[in-house]
Amino acid sequence: AETLLMDYKREQNVDSKIVRIFNTYGPRMNADDGRVVSNFIVQALQGKPITIYGDGSHTRSFCYVDDLVEVILKMMKKDDFAGPVNIGNPGEFTVKELAEIVLEMTNSSSEMIFESLPQDDPTQRQPDISLAKRELDWEPLIPLKDGLKKTIAYFDHWLSSK
Repeated sequence: AETLLMDYKREQNVDSKIVRIFNTYGPRMNADDGRVVSNFIVQALQGKPITIYGDGSHTRSFCYVDDLVEVILKMMKKDDFAGPVNIGNPGEFTVKELAEIVLEMTNSSSEMIFESLPQDDPTQRQPDISLAKRELDWEPLIPLKDGLKKTIAYFDHWLSSK
């Protein structure tokens, strides 16, 4: 897709930008979209077991949606830079750490259960945002727990209104 966009940009002189988005979360996520943050929050709020695939030692980086929107707006306004650029939060957490944080923040008594890790699931997802720092003067500001607080409140309200 990136190659096609860049070819189109060159051929048609269309203003375009490429951002590579890594694990974004926040309010209004779909509860059943299969993402680890929404899965863990909904399971914890419903008192269901938290399902972890693998042993929980694989890592993920989580970027709160407000940080993502901020950098996309910066990218759109930058005239001399088309990307591609990685967008996300380089702070890493193990999947088990995320589950523990969600359990603590929701005051849930859910237990963690471990299932087989899918064969193609990477053990690490961490964006290198050095280009975003340099070209866009950006780095994420919202810590995981602050973003989770807002996301948990959203899903708590969503579940209670069902």
